[in-house]
Amino acid sequence: MKPPAEEIEQACFLLPDLAATEALAAAVGRVLSPGTTVHLSGDLGTGKTAWCRALIRSLGYNGRVKSPTFTLVEPYKLSHLTLYHFDFYRFSSEDELHEAGFDELLDSDAVALVEWPERAQHRLPAPDLRLCLRAVDDAPDARELRVEARGPRGRACLKAMRDAGYSARP
Repeated sequence: MKPPAEEIEQACFLLPDLAATEALAAAVGRVLSPGTTVHLSGDLGTGKTAWCRALIRSLGYNGRVKSPTFTLVEPYKLSHLTLYHFDFYRFSSEDELHEAGFDELLDSDAVALVEWPERAQHRLPAPDLRLCLRAVDDAPDARELRVEARGPRGRACLKAMRDAGYSARP
């Protein structure tokens, strides 16, 4: 017998500027727990790395938060957890995830932030939180953030986002 499908909770937020993006990422940082996987999708320049940078800073990291576009992964050892920030933009095949040796990192108790997860989609574990950022046509600094949360870790993150007070969109 097939197990029941896990319930996915959805929401959409309007982020009027970079400060709102940073505040929402910090809200997630306050409830982030070991083993959480976050996938971030969106076109180039929509704020995926800015969201990750704000989240990492909210966890107390004071050093330079680099984009892992060329290194593919940047590790962060923080006081209460380990975090890996991945960027799979340069992948041309899902097999590159395995070839790069990232399977072990993704199956750990570390937090995984994954930009461009669609480039390794079938090789990745299901995310607790899926974020999709999109530029808003009539407001150059605004972003629409679509969220899918699953499991207790994802729902805790989504609750923190809702509690941060940014307007939800239909």
